[in-house]
Amino acid sequence: MAKKKDTLIDEAKKIQAELDKLKKKKETLDSSQAKKAEAKPAKKAEAKPAKKAEAKPAKKAEAKPAKKAEAKPAKKAEAKPKKLTKKELEEIKRIEELTLEEELEEQLSDKEIENFQIEKVDMERLTNKVCDILAERESDGMFQSELWKKLKLTNQVGSRLALKLERMGTITRSKLLEKERWTYKLILKKTPISTQSIVNAPCLVCPVEQKCSLDGEISPRNCQFIEDWVIAELKKPTKSK
Repeated sequence: MAKKKDTLIDEAKKIQAELDKLKKKKETLDSSQAKKAEAKPAKKAEAKPAKKAEAKPAKKAEAKPAKKAEAKPAKKAEAKPKKLTKKELEEIKRIEELTLEEELEEQLSDKEIENFQIEKVDMERLTNKVCDILAERESDGMFQSELWKKLKLTNQVGSRLALKLERMGTITRSKLLEKERWTYKLILKKTPISTQSIVNAPCLVCPVEQKCSLDGEISPRNCQFIEDWVIAELKKPTKSK
């Protein structure tokens, strides 16, 4: 009985050893199949996604957005230009043709123009000087820019002076297009009355004025006072115009 048990145990051990060998073989086969399974998907993952990423997205990005950006905004910008009315067009033209004097006339009141004064300048003498210069040109007149340059006045000051002299009736202004710019030609209308020439005349304070007459003993023809005054005036230095 003991021998039979021993033989059975030995056989069982052999069977167990064979089973262990079979298990090991199976494990090695499973592991090799697993390695093959891992290797094949790796090749697919490298090849196919790479082709898709290169081809399709690139074409979409280049073609479609570019067409939309070029076409639609351009149509909108061209479609709705604002149409100006006739009055608006006339106003734009009027503003473009405005001279400095016309701008000043819109900004200043008549009183401000008529009472215009240049600081530390004798306005009567300046007016007489303007009249003397314009009188030389007679009816031809003179461009105001030329006159202001001669008098050493700025355009701003000269323009105000021209407006004042026009209000006084001393000059007339003729609007002309000169060298693609609107300006004025100034023409003398009348010479202003000046008392400067008779300020020192002896007749104004003559003690025997009541006895003075052309045919009398006391007469302007033989008056020593008048003779002395005329000689004194002639000796005064002549101021350049």
